[in-house]
Amino acid sequence: MLAARHVVCALSGGVDSAVAALLLRRRGYQVTGVFMKNWDAMEEQGVCTADRDCEDAYRVCQVLDIPFHHVSYVKEYWNDVFSDFLSEYEKGRTPNPDIICNKHIKFKCFFDYALGNLGADAVATGHYARTSLEDEEVFQQKHIKRPEGLFRNRFEVRNAVQLLQAADSLKDQTFFLSQVSQEALRRTLFPLGGLTKDFVKKIAAENGLQHVLQKKESMGVCFIGKRNFENFILQYLQPRPGKFVSIEDGRVLGTHKGWFLFTLGQRANIGGLREPWYVVEKDGAKGDVFVAPRMDHPALYRDLLRTSRVHWIAEEPPAALVRDKMMECHFRYRHQMALVRCVLQRGRVPGQREDPAPGAVCLHTAEGQQPTQGGHGGPRRWPGLQPHALSTGADVEEQSLGPAAGGPAPL
Repeated sequence: MLAARHVVCALSGGVDSAVAALLLRRRGYQVTGVFMKNWDAMEEQGVCTADRDCEDAYRVCQVLDIPFHHVSYVKEYWNDVFSDFLSEYEKGRTPNPDIICNKHIKFKCFFDYALGNLGADAVATGHYARTSLEDEEVFQQKHIKRPEGLFRNRFEVRNAVQLLQAADSLKDQTFFLSQVSQEALRRTLFPLGGLTKDFVKKIAAENGLQHVLQKKESMGVCFIGKRNFENFILQYLQPRPGKFVSIEDGRVLGTHKGWFLFTLGQRANIGGLREPWYVVEKDGAKGDVFVAPRMDHPALYRDLLRTSRVHWIAEEPPAALVRDKMMECHFRYRHQMALVRCVLQRGRVPGQREDPAPGAVCLHTAEGQQPTQGGHGGPRRWPGLQPHALSTGADVEEQSLGPAAGGPAPL
């Protein structure tokens, strides 16, 4: 009987997760709602709205007449997400904490709690995403401990589950799920995967969920909120003053409080200059940030990128890449970015002196593909790549590929 299927749904206090729980209830499943507190609001003097979100999630459970649970992963979030966030910035990279939160908190801590403590047959979230499994296939999954290390998927007889784009391309969130494990994907339902955002809002309005429908959609990083990013991060990292230097003639154009505050490709916002300048390169030893004028400056473009170990969702690594040492694919490094054609290559590439990291790949722009400008008010460029944010879930080791901009298709 469907009623025997127990699904534990993560509730954020927003409209998407609320409608996800409603749809599961309509399908006849036994649904339990769980709210996760991941950031200690008391530390930030109430800037984070965790307490209000928890109340809203509880009201959703009341409307739907389902059990409600509240769990805290503040310590785990600090250790696995926020510490990683600070560490990556210190190294001069731009991490995406949402990807790491999904990997370690929602699809590890919450996933284990739902299955181990609440006896769930499956978990669900309000993400706009899909997998290659039908609901019944999800409920048929049994837990099988996966071997650790490279090539671990080769030990599985089962067909790997694929992560697929949502029907609503503007809301598709597979980008943020790019490092979720096979084990978690096999036991996860995404009720909103086939719906548009507008239709989700319509469902909420017709089913007594106005209190979450009226909330503004959360954007950006939870622990920063509406505060100035530079001021926030300098509470945790020591300022390292340096200079903005023109890549064209070496002129000093201004000063900054830390080279690690800047993402390659972003607008530099140098005081006293009317025209926009963009970050081309950073010198961590001297603290200098090299900048170029104009969004179409040649220095902003690259055609090669090297990663550290890659997280492959379906097969690690793909058979074609193992066999041929090269493979054509598409990639993106920013949410809502159009997919860009490229070539993956294993092993050392021309000009690379050191051995590549285990599981690393190099990405080349496809031959004949012209770099184009991206959205988000800046150049479409590789050096602006978000660590941890490739469709494959790669950690970026060395960045050197042409402008680009935004999240994944079937992975």
